Amino acid sequence: MEVLKKAAFIIKRLGACLVTLVSLSFIIFSLLFLAPGDPARNLVGTRRATPELLAQIRAQHHLDDPFLSQYTRWISGALNLDFGRSIRTNVNIIDHVSPHAGVTFQLVGMSLVFSLCLGLPLGIISAKNKGKKLDGAINVMALVGTSAPSFAVGLLLLYFFAFRLRIFPMYGAQTVGHLILPAITLSFGISAFIIKITRQAMLMEIGSDYTVFMRSRSVAPYKIMRAQLKNAASPVLTSTGLVLASLFGSTVLVESIFSIPGLGSLLASAVTFRDVPVVQFIALMLAVAISLTSAFVDILVYLLNPNMQKESTVSQKRGES
Repeated sequence: MEVLKKAAFIIKRLGACLVTLVSLSFIIFSLLFLAPGDPARNLVGTRRATPELLAQIRAQHHLDDPFLSQYTRWISGALNLDFGRSIRTNVNIIDHVSPHAGVTFQLVGMSLVFSLCLGLPLGIISAKNKGKKLDGAINVMALVGTSAPSFAVGLLLLYFFAFRLRIFPMYGAQTVGHLILPAITLSFGISAFIIKITRQAMLMEIGSDYTVFMRSRSVAPYKIMRAQLKNAASPVLTSTGLVLASLFGSTVLVESIFSIPGLGSLLASAVTFRDVPVVQFIALMLAVAISLTSAFVDILVYLLNPNMQKESTVSQKRGES
């Protein structure tokens, strides 16, 4: 019975993820038509818009067809990994975007690791020392992290560690060492967010009834700590989707500061030169990555948290009654 309940939740969550992706794909495809001007002229890009070229583009992209027919054709191509060609380079979009995507995903992955390695321990330490000087210092650091703009942090790190001390490279993404400063820049604000989430979750567990009961029974401190961490993991894991969205959103500016040829710089260039197919592909790819990660985290939290499973069972019984 429990297996069926878990399977039902997983199917339901993946179904919600699918609905979200379909909705987002519709919005993303509409970018071509929401942009001001004629869609055919948007697809011309920087080329000279002659009547012959406009007619050729309308025929190539079926722009005279109804909107839903064009959307269905685009989705069909997307399912077959056919997203067309870049307007600027006339290269297959997947081949055009893949090198940039590899750099960005590597940068985001490093930033996420840095953020978790810094944010989780400091959040736990802050909660364990509530009201003490150490807690105040960590809170001040988290406040600075959430307030400081990423471009200012990036420029300071670039000046001191790359220009003055010459510890790290100035720009580019030739090696992993080139990505350390940008990753630290991205993780500066994210780690502060994780500190706040972890601290609040741990404070709730520290003041809970089961913690008081375990202490009254002289349970070993490490066992109490393990139980608190397990129960506090749910809100931290749930915030992963927001963390990823924030990381991908911040890469545009950070990649520009450090001259990294990632998705951020490619997206900015595609928007500038009105390379709509590239913009659509990048937006859809990021939407898929964030939506699937969010769904995976929700499923993981549900499977690891027995209380959530009980609440789901109770709500289902109430709905049936």
